[in-house]
Amino acid sequence: MGVSEVLQRWVLPMVLLLLGAGGNRPAYASHRVHTMYQNYEPAQVSQRHRTGYHFQPIKNWINGPMYYNGVYHLFYQYNPKGAVWGNIVWAHSVSTDLINWIPVEPAIYPSKPFDINGCWSGSATILPGKRPAILYTGIDPENRQAQNIAFPKNLSDPFLREWDKPDYNPVIVPDAGINASAFRDPTTAWVGEDGTWRLLVGSRRKHRGMAVLYRSRDFVRWDKAKHPLHSSAGTGMWECPDFFPVSLRSNYGMDTSVVGGGVKHVLKVSLDVTRYEYYTVGRYFPDVDRYVPDNSSADDHTGLRYDYGNFYASKTFFDPAKNRRILWGWSNESDSRDSDVGKGWAGVQAIPRTVWLSKDGKQLLQWPVEELETLRGKRVEAHNVKLVKGGPFEVGGILASQVSPPKHFLHHRRSLTLGSSTFFIDD
Repeated sequence: MGVSEVLQRWVLPMVLLLLGAGGNRPAYASHRVHTMYQNYEPAQVSQRHRTGYHFQPIKNWINGPMYYNGVYHLFYQYNPKGAVWGNIVWAHSVSTDLINWIPVEPAIYPSKPFDINGCWSGSATILPGKRPAILYTGIDPENRQAQNIAFPKNLSDPFLREWDKPDYNPVIVPDAGINASAFRDPTTAWVGEDGTWRLLVGSRRKHRGMAVLYRSRDFVRWDKAKHPLHSSAGTGMWECPDFFPVSLRSNYGMDTSVVGGGVKHVLKVSLDVTRYEYYTVGRYFPDVDRYVPDNSSADDHTGLRYDYGNFYASKTFFDPAKNRRILWGWSNESDSRDSDVGKGWAGVQAIPRTVWLSKDGKQLLQWPVEELETLRGKRVEAHNVKLVKGGPFEVGGILASQVSPPKHFLHHRRSLTLGSSTFFIDD
């Protein structure tokens, strides 16, 4: 099918989906929307420039993680019909080592009135009795953003392939004080010493970004708190908020519900205006449900970032198997629309990283997960090599894409050729 046929077939229904009917406001999100390509299936997927070690599906467009009973679950925003944003479902892949992934059926897709116009981002929480729950943003027939819940149908299935969306959804709806087109991405919930669950939803009031707080005793009926957990002027819409504790005493991760002495908290937000993220380190006061950042970094777009490259919509989760907190992030394409459509895919997940608090308590430190070491092959060494000034020395048998750049040289400004690439090193 040619592009002109796709335009004729898809442009009208997709415009109606995005703009709504009866004069309703659109569901707001700052993605580049190319309605004519949202359902354009690639005839052939180009392998050029595809990553070897980053997670990405076989084809099309991608954009929360969970550990349960020995299996890592990666849920991700995915367009099953094209290489541009649209037709978003919750795709689902599973792994036992964070390296090798098995794709399974989509966990959530638009099927009921409370999410018929889209299933957007959210988070997973493990409830008492080891019952997982997903909270996600659904777009209803009026194009309002509301928060829904889903549970696995069969807990004996190690891959949790099928999920059920109860008919009592939505569980959180925007009230009169909330902008219904800027109200999304619920966090992993945490439970206080009072037995009450809490979660955050990203929002804004004019140009003030907000982490709106909700409480529940049963994880079904949620009440909005009088004040947000935190907000910051001039930051715009807060997408994909993430709130978690970090230890002052060790590099180990902590369950999301941990509070008390020896703990600080991190609040990360993704800025819809700038399309990058920032985080602060501070104190959480559970008695009043307020988060107060330390004065060690800015509480705006100039603040600390996990990554200063192409990195967005990140999410952490606690891995109880190895007592660590793992960070996932999404790298969008900088290619043109036509390039994405032509190659048949767009977007990758960054390498998962372990994060912990620095010794001075002012910022996070991070390192690729230890499982990545299993990808390393043979060690290649060269000893007692005399380097001629201005001349190269080639190490054979490997490609430049397979190596980590060497660290130690005895001479100043020498070149080392690895496969097809030459590195110039200053000692």
